[in-house]
Amino acid sequence: MRGSQPGGTPVNGNLPLELDAFVGRTAELAALARSLDATRLVTVTGAGGVGKSRLAVRAASRRAPRDGVWRVELAQVSDPDFVDYAVVDALGLTDHTTRPPRETLLAHLAERQLLLVLDGFEHLVDVCAELVGVLLREVPGLRVLAVGRRPLAVAGERVFPLAPLDEREAVELFLRRAAQQGLETADGPEVRELCRRLDGIPLAIELAAGRLRALPPEELLARLDDRFRLLTGGGRDALPRHQTLRTAIGWSHELCTPEQRLLWARLAVFAGQFDLEAVEYVCSGHGLVADGVLDVLSELLAQSVIVREETSSGLRYRMLDTVRAYGADWLEATGDAARLRRRHRDWYLGLATWCELDWFSPRQAEVAVRVEAELPNLRSALEHCLTEPEEAHLGQYLAASLWFYWAGCGRLSEGRHWLEQVVRLDSGHEDSRLKALWVLGYVAILQGDKVPALAALQECREEAELSASPTAVAYAEHRTGCLALVTDDMPRAEKLLRSALDRYQEIGELNSNVLMGQVELAMSLAFQGDLAGAVGLCEDVRRVCEDHGERWTRAYALYVLAYAAWADGDTSRARALLTDCLGSAHAFHDLLGSVLSVELLALVTAVEGDAAEAAVLQGAAGRMWRSVGLPLFGSAYYNAPHELCEAKAREGLGDARYEECVREGARLVRDVAVSRALERPLDGLPAPRGPVLRATAGVQTHEPAASRAHKGGETAG
Repeated sequence: MRGSQPGGTPVNGNLPLELDAFVGRTAELAALARSLDATRLVTVTGAGGVGKSRLAVRAASRRAPRDGVWRVELAQVSDPDFVDYAVVDALGLTDHTTRPPRETLLAHLAERQLLLVLDGFEHLVDVCAELVGVLLREVPGLRVLAVGRRPLAVAGERVFPLAPLDEREAVELFLRRAAQQGLETADGPEVRELCRRLDGIPLAIELAAGRLRALPPEELLARLDDRFRLLTGGGRDALPRHQTLRTAIGWSHELCTPEQRLLWARLAVFAGQFDLEAVEYVCSGHGLVADGVLDVLSELLAQSVIVREETSSGLRYRMLDTVRAYGADWLEATGDAARLRRRHRDWYLGLATWCELDWFSPRQAEVAVRVEAELPNLRSALEHCLTEPEEAHLGQYLAASLWFYWAGCGRLSEGRHWLEQVVRLDSGHEDSRLKALWVLGYVAILQGDKVPALAALQECREEAELSASPTAVAYAEHRTGCLALVTDDMPRAEKLLRSALDRYQEIGELNSNVLMGQVELAMSLAFQGDLAGAVGLCEDVRRVCEDHGERWTRAYALYVLAYAAWADGDTSRARALLTDCLGSAHAFHDLLGSVLSVELLALVTAVEGDAAEAAVLQGAAGRMWRSVGLPLFGSAYYNAPHELCEAKAREGLGDARYEECVREGARLVRDVAVSRALERPLDGLPAPRGPVLRATAGVQTHEPAASRAHKGGETAG
């Protein structure tokens, strides 16, 4: 459940499908609401399948804190180190700096009022307890609703144990599930006894109802009775709730056909959601024909073993946690787990390869959405590679192939986490490690971490020359040129970037990286006064991008062209180009491209004569830079337009009013600031006549204040 964008109007939309299936719990909802009013940390506890998540989601959806309600799903997070990342992801934060995700969280939440729902934390209880304790101490406007099988044991926690459904509600749920299958089932003694035998556990009831197409209630009851007696020797009253659930799941498993059991076990290899194509590849063979997978999957869906979800990336499926755990036990028992994990890894290696190639195509936006949806499975594949020494090269290849996602979609911190792990491995496959090295160098540049970036790129260059890898040499040289660009060494940047582009041409490389190299070369020329040369390069990049449907690199070419338009006095054209640029960058969660566009839009706005709005945009950009790194890279070249804008705004407003407007902008969250910048009329103010090139602090402002040095694009290597 994602609320509003941070700081925006709370919108508790995008709620899980469980809300549609909610039955009863009126008293529990009211009691949980009172608990949330009374304390800042409430933990809903109970056995698996008892409905904790559904109750929490329903309760949270009825609240409206100023900055929204945000749900963090932790069930598929296996590495404790990724808990902070999971919270950052759920809040929709993008951070390009080297600071740990914990610092990002604290900085973002500091003055906010929101409700954070932490769901499925029981396997990560220690690290979650520590995180919640810190957040509650440091963020006075935060409330936490935790959901798990045990308390967090954090000071101030109020535990809310959730009991199973009472008989009336259990029967209502059973009948509703029957009706959803088009079956008319009466509220009779067999149904009531069945619900009693299942202890009113919603998941167990839904699994039983999923069998109604094959068995009437009286036969379901007879079969369930037999299984309870077999496992417990009678004594239903002695059954703990969790044993009842496991018994019900096992009973449902026994009623499956051999093919259904086999697919159930194999589906446990997936983390999070999955689609039909992945299931057909990963799970087929050895007793399960690929052409029949859909039919078997449909049966498991009908029996509530899996659920379907409509997402932005299409129809997907997932298993409830308890059901998945049961399947995982059976998968291990079959002795086929290792083979399934390899097939899972192979599928997601192939997916990453396809996505990397398709990044340079009209499907770029689709690729970004697809990788976002598949991130839990990609992480699982990476973890598998890291635990198998003979597969280290595959981990290097996978982490490096996702460069476009780490760099282009706001995942620098996580990307660096994986890349630093894989480059330490001695894989025996030089090409995969070289690629991981230059991607690591690139990510470190984007984070403003220049020393590690240079070390990785130098190592890549030296080893690439020793192993005669022209592709790796080209990429290492290119990224070293980017490093020179953001450290104000323009002659060296131009030399390295020209050399890298020549190397790309020699090896026949054409992709987002090559085109970004041209944009970066254009920047170095513009910084040195050759604005016409910069425009020529970027017009060429624009044409090629539009021919191939590439929008991410195109945005940076538009940025340079917008700067040139402003320099020629055509602020209307500059604004149109920057609006296009900002829209694309923001759509990809490209924080660097967004903030650079806002910076230049502020200057254009100042030149148009609206000093107050220019100051507001500068304040908004200042806030965004905190998540990017050193403002304007600490570069005199990049800073010159900013200083010119500030001087014009101060002149028009006076110091006090200017500072007031900057503070107003600094209160705007990114989405609001971008929306404000994009909604400004293109022809709202008159443009000045003639060129407006100026020099500030000895540096000519022949510069595009946006480098793809910090957001460049590579697709091959």
